[in-house]
This record gives sequence, structure tokens and C-alpha cells, in this order.
Amino acid sequence: MDVTWLYRIKLAVLSIGIFMLIDVYTFWGLRAALRKSSRWQKWVAYGLHWAVMVGTVSAALWYCLADPLNFQSVWREWILGIAGIIYLSKIVAIPFLIADDARRIYLRLARLFKRREKEAPAQTDVNTLTRSEFLSKAAVVAGAIPFTTLSFGILSGAHDYRVLRRTIVLPNLPPALDGLRIGQISDIHSGTLFNRTAIQGGVDLLMNEKPDIIFFTGDLINYYSREVRHYLPLFATLRAPLGVYSITGNHDYGDYNWWPSREAQLADFELLKAAHKTMGFDLLLNTNRILRIHGEPVAIIGVENWSARRTHNYGRMDLAAQNTDDAAIRLLLSHDPSHWDAEVRKLYRSIEVTFAGHTHGFQFGVEAGDLRWSPAQYMFKQWEDLYHEDGQYIYVNRGFGCIGYPGRVGILPELTVIELKRG
Repeated sequence: MDVTWLYRIKLAVLSIGIFMLIDVYTFWGLRAALRKSSRWQKWVAYGLHWAVMVGTVSAALWYCLADPLNFQSVWREWILGIAGIIYLSKIVAIPFLIADDARRIYLRLARLFKRREKEAPAQTDVNTLTRSEFLSKAAVVAGAIPFTTLSFGILSGAHDYRVLRRTIVLPNLPPALDGLRIGQISDIHSGTLFNRTAIQGGVDLLMNEKPDIIFFTGDLINYYSREVRHYLPLFATLRAPLGVYSITGNHDYGDYNWWPSREAQLADFELLKAAHKTMGFDLLLNTNRILRIHGEPVAIIGVENWSARRTHNYGRMDLAAQNTDDAAIRLLLSHDPSHWDAEVRKLYRSIEVTFAGHTHGFQFGVEAGDLRWSPAQYMFKQWEDLYHEDGQYIYVNRGFGCIGYPGRVGILPELTVIELKRG
């Protein structure tokens, strides 16, 4: 048995073991919560509970042991998303069940050692909740909150596209470039998309803004190039007078898959590059384009995925930025925003604006006025929107699609329009 198969078997056993432990433990809480329910209500609830476990175990076996090259990646994302919602909800409920178990263990120990004071027989109403029933029902309510919220995030949030407009003021911007409008789309993740009509609506939102140039900042797919085939004509409608320029993201290389050979992985990457060409995207792989805009040279620099968090990087800024010193302005496309602090700001001070994506804002958070919070901020210093340091800017797009969880809560999918203004 090779190492890959051994890893997949271990992953399946570990996943199934965790799921079964969670299900068995939460079942006892469900029983307590339904103690006063009718028999048919109990059996319906019990049947759904165990059916979910059987379905999840089957999905885990399929996910871990199926031939990955024949695996429909769109189903993989939905399996992950739905299982994640269900088991996250159960995990949220577990502290209440633990509190109830701890209470009962304490009472039993108190009786055993005769430390509990004698109490008069309680005169309780038949309809009054015991502490145990209260905690069990509280567990159900607590679990229902993330379940309802995350389910709504799939049905409503996944395709609730918004156009965000920002202005960047550059003191060295030539007058001829004042007012240049840049459209940005990032992290399409076509393997998770599921509502073609809504997706077309998102593309139309960007086109209605009439940008002069469009940037796509990586992650066209989740795992395999075939995921985007169905959407090629749709994204080919992205057009701008000065062109559409694109780069690759971490998911575009197939590094998260099991391949029969390195040659198979490289062949799939060639298909991905062909998809960019079919859509009319000018894919920049560690290279640049010098555009003449009203007579002014503008460098569009595209670097392959480079991350401060990954050991396997493809980006070569030395190649991407060469021969751009004479440009009036330099615009960098770099998928992972950690690249900005780690290399761009240190070694490439002449790059005025960087366009990134990658974080998705974790697809979960709060944005209300000046309040912005997401778990993403604990992993990325620049995790969404516009940042400015020492004369250089980076814009981190919240992403167009989803990965893992096929929805969004609070952090909605985004199309960006950035206008450059002369200071």
C-alpha cells in the first residue's frame, strides 16, 4: 500500500470516528430535550439524527477513498459545506450538554459522599422544566442558531454580489491618467458556483460600471480545470477597452489534489491557461504588459501565486517587474495579500498599487459602518478592502465565489471599481 492510500485511509477513519463521537453524544441531549414529546415526534427526530450520521459517514468514505480524478469537485464542496454546517451546529450545542452532564455528575458524587444537604421534596408543576431539560433545550436552540444562519448564507449570501467603489489618490499620477477606472474580480472558484443566472447578474454588475481595464486576481477553480468549462462563455463577457488581465492563485495549480503523476498535474494547468485564453483574459505568469494610455506608459505586472505562508511558491517578482522602471505608474496583480508586506513593500517600492484577493474575508464576519470583523483578520494583516503604507496601496478583494463553505454570512461577494486620481 503506497503512502497516499495509507494517508487517505487514516483520514477516513479519523473523520468517521470524530463524526460518530459527536453524533452519539448529541443524541443523548436530543433524547433529553424530547422527553415530553410524542412518540412520533421522537422517532422522526431520532431517524433524522441517525440518517445524517449515516449520510456523513458515507460521504466521508466517498470523499477520502474515491478516485479523485473521477470525483466531481462541485459535490466535494457541497459535502464539505453541508457537513460543516451540521457538525458546527452540534459542536456549538455540546457545551450545554457538557454542563448538564457535569451538573448530574456533581449531584451523584454529592449523594455518594453525603455532602448534599437534605432538601424538602420539591413541589413542582408537571409543566415546569427541570434543569436537565432546560440545558438540553438550550443546546438545541444554540445549535439551531449557526445551522439557520449558515444555511441562509448559502441560499442568500453566496450570490449576493455587491459593487464596491474606491478612490486611490496618487501624487505622481500623470494628468492623462487621472480618472482611470479599474475593475477587479477575484477568487471565482467556479467549482462551487451553482446559480448561473445570479452569476451572470454579478458579471453584468461589473460591466455596467464601464471600467477602462479589468483585473482578475486568481483562483479561477477549486481543484480541476474542468470546473470552469460550463462558465467559459459567461466570463468571456468580461470586456474592457484596455483589456482584461489575469493571474493565478493557489488553487489554480492543482496542489490540493492527488495526481497519478506530475505530468498529469502540469497537463491540467495547461488546460487552465487555455481557459484564460478562451475567455479573452491576458494571463500574466511572472511577466508584465506596458500599455500606452493617452501616451503615458502604464505597467501591468502579474506575478504567479506567492505567499508568506506557503513553502511552495511560484511567484518571481524579479521576472514579473523587469523593464518596468520607466513606466509612469506600476500596477501589480498578486493573489495573496501576505506578499505585499513580505516582499513588495520591502523590495519594490516603485509599485504604487497592488491588487489581491485570496482571503474571501473568510466568507463570514460583520461589516457595519466602521466596524469590520472577521476571523480572517487573525491570519492576514490585510484581509479586505483598501490599505495604505508609506505611499503604497493594496486592495484586497473579498472574492466572487466560495471555497469549502458554499455560502457567505456578513462578508458578501464583491466586484470592485477603483478610480485613480491625481493628488
